[in-house]
Amino acid sequence: MDATSPDITQLLSRWRDGDSEAEALLLEQVYPVLRRLAQKQLSQGGRITLVATELANEAYFKLVEQRAMPFQNRAHFYAIAAHVIRRLLVDHLRERTALKRGRGVMHVTLRAGHDVAAPVSDLLDALDLDRLLQRLERINARAGKVVELRYFGGLSIEETAEAIGISLPTTKRDWQFARAWLHQQLS
Repeated sequence: MDATSPDITQLLSRWRDGDSEAEALLLEQVYPVLRRLAQKQLSQGGRITLVATELANEAYFKLVEQRAMPFQNRAHFYAIAAHVIRRLLVDHLRERTALKRGRGVMHVTLRAGHDVAAPVSDLLDALDLDRLLQRLERINARAGKVVELRYFGGLSIEETAEAIGISLPTTKRDWQFARAWLHQQLS
């Protein structure tokens, strides 16, 4: 963002009030970030039949539907975006593993012509991760939020602290706890 472009918090406020120019500027600033987050998520783990553009588009449309939500600041907006991306990925994976789709069958996508999806059993690992994260959130909601923001949102430890509204040392402790807990659960 250059020095002449408005702050994202101001754009969010103007957009919520119906300013179409703010919406265009917001799309210009937010979409590349959503695309990077989507690309990062899709590059981890098994191969998913979504492409980054589809995931970024879906995330943007879900965020637009939440126009009335009072986004507090940039970090809050990206925290919501991280949650939306997580939900979209998990919903996609659940759909792929549904019995009516043929569990255990190799799925092929024709989108890129060369993309072959992973066997469904590989996708269960990602769903297991989501289930673990849900359990962690029941044990320690804040630590679960830290993982969501860091993993699905790509936020730094400092940005995570800002998004949640807690101190940096507390965020670091929550991150350490969450990593240790997840490691123990996966062992």
